[in-house]
Amino acid sequence: MSLAVAIQMDPIETIDISADSTFMLAMEAQARGHTLYHYLPSDLAFRDGKLFARSRAIEVRREVGNHFSAGEEEIIDLSAVDVVLMRQDPPFDMAYITATHLLEHIHPDTLVVNDPAAVRNAPEKLFVMHFDGVLPPTIITSDVTAIHAFRDEHKDIIVKPLFGNGGVDVFHMTPEDENMGALLEMFTDKYREPIIIQRYLPEVRQGDKRIILVDGVPAGGVSRIPADGDARANFHAGGSALKTSLTSREQEICEAIGPALKEKGLLFVGIDVIGDYLTEINVTSPTGIQEINALDDIHIEKLIWDAIETRC
Repeated sequence: MSLAVAIQMDPIETIDISADSTFMLAMEAQARGHTLYHYLPSDLAFRDGKLFARSRAIEVRREVGNHFSAGEEEIIDLSAVDVVLMRQDPPFDMAYITATHLLEHIHPDTLVVNDPAAVRNAPEKLFVMHFDGVLPPTIITSDVTAIHAFRDEHKDIIVKPLFGNGGVDVFHMTPEDENMGALLEMFTDKYREPIIIQRYLPEVRQGDKRIILVDGVPAGGVSRIPADGDARANFHAGGSALKTSLTSREQEICEAIGPALKEKGLLFVGIDVIGDYLTEINVTSPTGIQEINALDDIHIEKLIWDAIETRC
């Protein structure tokens, strides 16, 4: 089977090929004989009932500083390709949401991974609320009185934006910290959405575990260890990777959410687990493939492409 694969992502020139998960998906697709195209979300154009993208045919290779070659720009009808990988990084803003609406016009005749409607309806910190018994104590609100009441109850808390990513604007507020008022003012000035506050989980010092699920089934995981003096374990925030295996509780969490992921067409998902609690379900542009592959000597990108080809 030879497929035409269009990759909607950020500039390919700037990726870190030693860590980028989309690069691994592209390498595996190319190894299977699929034809690759690259375009930016801003290159989309919807006209007369058709969705087009100003794109370039690409070839990829694992050479630092020389990791791709690209052909001339051309306008392609995305309904004529077999697969679109929606892999641009958040923020999950109106531009991101608009892209999901546009891609709905071609899916599922052209398979979009992940399903664009499901991506739109499954924001990482909101989708997780649909599963009982997996979250730490959590509140989502703009009500300052409710926020202070939550802090009075749980003392040690994490405050973060509802649609943030990469550990940006994530704050650990200890019981004695006197900056809560100023922090809430900052969030009010910077964000229009409610904010999310959770009870602080000290287990994060032993690692925030990223687990990859492929078509609803766990494929592997990696512990992300926060840097000294930081409560954030995200790789973007300086977290380091440590080999791990899934606990029985983590298997239980995967079994609780897996059927819903499969049903919604969320084929490539990354979840974050701290201790016994699920904190996020990442469906936009999950990462972690290369870190897990290196530590466990597996090839998650092969599992993903097996699932894509089966659906095609």
